[in-house]
Amino acid sequence: MSSSATVRQSKLSLTETDAPLLHEAAESVEVYQSVSRSAVASLILGLFGLLAFAWAPLLVFSLMGMTFALLAWRGFRKYPDELLGRPVAWAGGALSLLSILGAPPYHAYVYMTEVPDGYTRISFEVLKSGYNQPDEPTPAALELDGQKVFIKGYIHPNSMDALQSRKFVIVPDLGTCCFGKQPPLTHMIEVTLTGEQYATKSFRKQRLAGTLHVNRNVKPVEGLTGVYYQLRADIIK
Repeated sequence: MSSSATVRQSKLSLTETDAPLLHEAAESVEVYQSVSRSAVASLILGLFGLLAFAWAPLLVFSLMGMTFALLAWRGFRKYPDELLGRPVAWAGGALSLLSILGAPPYHAYVYMTEVPDGYTRISFEVLKSGYNQPDEPTPAALELDGQKVFIKGYIHPNSMDALQSRKFVIVPDLGTCCFGKQPPLTHMIEVTLTGEQYATKSFRKQRLAGTLHVNRNVKPVEGLTGVYYQLRADIIK
């Protein structure tokens, strides 16, 4: 027998002898597993997305949450033994889908039903003076003097000394509200609540219905320069 044949036979015998041992060794090797980061991200974003029921623009969290949930499931198909977190991805996707499908109809319903009978919806856009225009009441605002209106805004923090008050100033946006800076005069409305109603200092958007009064001259307001607009509010939501 040639030396080359002897080598081949030795290799064959070694392979046949060690095959069961190699198979057992392969079975005994533990697969490294980790939780899918995309699944975790989808759950966190899905939870934040629920805030879209309070403020519609936060729906972007739900869209991102759904995207990460889909990425997680693609990873599970590609690495079925290595990646963990399928229930987490299910939860994140479900929460995101709930906000995506539920928040828009909810806000549409609120918009259609929030104005009380006998009041006209207006926005700060008809009250604010234009760019490079004098900061004084607009012609549209003067026409609303004495009218029953419905408007939404944020309580300016400098207009309330206590946690609750019947008198305060509302402004159109969170930037002015949160940072407490001095807004333009036509970006403020002094609100006086009627009856036993009180407002609580917060960053939540207030919904108000009442009679709007437009002053030709600036009315001083404590903590701020003053206002042109006043609202005697019958309803606050």
